[in-house]
Amino acid sequence: MTASILCVEDEADLRSDIVEELVAAGYQVDEAGNGLEALEQLKNQRYDLVLCDITMPRMSGLELLKQVRQEASMADLPFIFLTALAGRRDIIAGKEAGVDDYLTKPIDFDLMLITIAARLDQVRRIKGAKPAEDEGESQSLRAALLGADEALNRIAVGVFLLDSERKVLSRNRRADELLAEADGISLSREGLLRGEKPQQTQALRDIVDIAIARVAEGNRQGSEAVGLTRDSGKRPLIAVACPLGKGPAAAGEPVVGLFVTDPEWRSSDAASAVAQLYGLSPAETRLALALVRGLRLDEVADEFGLSRNTVSYTLKNLFRKTETDRQADLISLFLSNPVSLERS
Repeated sequence: MTASILCVEDEADLRSDIVEELVAAGYQVDEAGNGLEALEQLKNQRYDLVLCDITMPRMSGLELLKQVRQEASMADLPFIFLTALAGRRDIIAGKEAGVDDYLTKPIDFDLMLITIAARLDQVRRIKGAKPAEDEGESQSLRAALLGADEALNRIAVGVFLLDSERKVLSRNRRADELLAEADGISLSREGLLRGEKPQQTQALRDIVDIAIARVAEGNRQGSEAVGLTRDSGKRPLIAVACPLGKGPAAAGEPVVGLFVTDPEWRSSDAASAVAQLYGLSPAETRLALALVRGLRLDEVADEFGLSRNTVSYTLKNLFRKTETDRQADLISLFLSNPVSLERS
């Protein structure tokens, strides 16, 4: 059966190019020029995936996504953003709203088709493996999380799995590092998470309680976030609580996932992961990280004792290998990488 895609993009020429590529790839495609038009079409027809711009008149892609996720019949609809906005804050906002993936402009059509195919294939595999009973699904999810410790250790976000008493049952390696830093979040003797100040602890407790209540109601949608200030003066940690599973959990099972990110943390491991993925040389990786730090090309040349021509040549190689053509896209590639692979 041919997969159907709704393409939402306010730039008519770009939308036409995208639709042409999708149709040529064998998809059935409908178009919408903004979020409001898309919402009407989604109410009248079922699609397998939505490919959507973020910045649009009348209704943005982010607002459309929020409305889609509130509809039970579309809560699991795969949703991919097309955007020139790929900063960390934009990605967090999109993830909080429930977006599945990002594609940055200018669009690499080969990458777009591969991403769509992979997402649709993932949905088919999940549906094929889905247990018939909700209870089975819930237990399956929790069991998978408890057994996914090694995978969780590879991501650059602190992950805490909490029970219905708000006690930490499990945490990944990045969470251990955050606790060891003792800057914004800590763990009590009773196994409860705390902020720097009583009001921060209460705010943390509130978002976890909301997530626990959602689990009890059988509602896995939505998440709550809070900023955790730090005595060091660094930007606050961002904590997001999400319900896990459906219905009451058995004793010792996690019911809430608390995901904590540090806006100022830059992982050299994550950079290594990107370098490995794109086959970057040490010089190319060093230049990319310097750009992430905000250095201009002339400042990079001075810091590394290189000529401007050498730096420019290395940058061209970086663009070619990472299939980017702007410094902003290159920096976003490194900053948005959520993976923290293999420690030395």
